[in-house]
Amino acid sequence: MNIQEIQNYCQSLPNTEKAMPCGEDLLVFHMEGNIYLYVWLKAPIPSITVKLQPERGKELRERYNAISPAYHICEKHWNDIFIDGTFPNNMIEEWIKESYDLVKTESIHLVQNEVLSRSK
Repeated sequence: MNIQEIQNYCQSLPNTEKAMPCGEDLLVFHMEGNIYLYVWLKAPIPSITVKLQPERGKELRERYNAISPAYHICEKHWNDIFIDGTFPNNMIEEWIKESYDLVKTESIHLVQNEVLSRSK
């Protein structure tokens, strides 16, 4: 899966916006201000960073050499994935969607907690 295919897939997900907050090296996809995907545009090996449940990330890192903890963000939840042809498109899309869904769920919980705290 190449960078353009990743962009197209992300933009097909509801409420997705893209930004380049750190210049031309980093593209992020977010929903309601919450990032679910980092795309490293100038990395020596094309890669993305997705947010996964800790157990899921650990499982994938143990299974595939092309997936590693994203120490530059938060290795507990975030995972770097080399997209150099190691994985079929449907697997990469699945991991992006997992990240999107996780961030979406967290956003909903934040809003619910805010509403509850205001009602007290």
